[in-house]
Amino acid sequence: MSPAILETEDQVNGHSPSPNLNLRILGVGTEYPPYQVGPDALETIAERFYPQSSSLSKVLTINRFTGIESRSAIGDVNHPLANQPKAPTIAQLCDLFLSEGVRLSVNACRKAIKEWGGDVKDITHVVSTTCTNSANPGYDHYVVKQLGIPQGVEKVLLHGIGCSGGLNALRTGANLACGASFAKKPARVLVLACEISSLLVRSELDSIVENDEVRIGAALFSDCASAVVLSNGIGEADRGKGVYELLGWKHDIIPDTERDLGFDVDPLGWKVVLSPRVPELAANSVAPVFKQLLADTPGFESNGKTHTAADFDWALHPGGLTVITGIQETMNVTEEHLRASYDIYMKHGNSSSATILSVMDRLRKMGPGRENVVACAFGPGIAVEMALLRRIPSIVDLPTEALD
Repeated sequence: MSPAILETEDQVNGHSPSPNLNLRILGVGTEYPPYQVGPDALETIAERFYPQSSSLSKVLTINRFTGIESRSAIGDVNHPLANQPKAPTIAQLCDLFLSEGVRLSVNACRKAIKEWGGDVKDITHVVSTTCTNSANPGYDHYVVKQLGIPQGVEKVLLHGIGCSGGLNALRTGANLACGASFAKKPARVLVLACEISSLLVRSELDSIVENDEVRIGAALFSDCASAVVLSNGIGEADRGKGVYELLGWKHDIIPDTERDLGFDVDPLGWKVVLSPRVPELAANSVAPVFKQLLADTPGFESNGKTHTAADFDWALHPGGLTVITGIQETMNVTEEHLRASYDIYMKHGNSSSATILSVMDRLRKMGPGRENVVACAFGPGIAVEMALLRRIPSIVDLPTEALD
């Protein structure tokens, strides 16, 4: 459910109530690893370790037509874990995540914190997510430690939410910030998503060959960390700064779709669950959630004006080419509305939970755009996460690479 209006300082002082939540994203950071692998990388690994089969042939054909030019990865086609006799175990993948994943996460957070311009000691909460690691303590513990954030900071680590994780974490952070506002306390929430998916390729190929399954996850997924700093405005020296204002959010579940989209635990990592129904299910779910979000967002609909999807820029999680094009068609928007989603998808692939924040980051670097932005992602359940953002004017004309 979208948030109700919170009591603001104006209300406390007897002035007219503000129609917003005073939630602002003050900094955004994205960190992709240095390697880029093209469609030929999957073919190379398949040729090295697997016999020909009808299912493998189908997957390799699909691999050439995903629309992805390259995927970001922590290693190239010769990475040791991708080239050992058997697929890496979940223990090996965990060790790798706690080195490479934490490194990516720290760098993404540092970018977001640098743009914010605040002190890490002022961070009040850390909300993190991943679906490619389940260590205890969680990876967020090590990120906080390396960033120098006081270890007593309130931390939340979200699991089981897959590709919707970035927006789910932002929503969780927003609710924490709203709680702090109610208590008249400052909130500076560091929101983080990180995924290392590239080295699940061997486990996916095992299932393709051994079970004669057509599984396309090996052709889509990539590695990334992304982060934002979210503020409730209390105690800010410059309350007008920031990247986006967060106006509202909505979470919903498409009924009876638990087996259509998921990420199953396996001794050799995780197995992607992605049914052929997902593009149509996703496309049909967006319009009602969008309509309800607009209706629920305080102060957004005014003077009797009804907004359409084309009035917004769209930061859509690029789960696959048919997902993007399906939503483009059903929402009657153009490639230009979805330009950041297409750009990230083609150049980096699908980095699960970390992707949506990177799309938001990319969008604000692509020059002037529409004032309002809809962010949308899908996760296991099938869950639909949507948020309504407003560009903060000083950022609209940001040079493309100014914050890299």
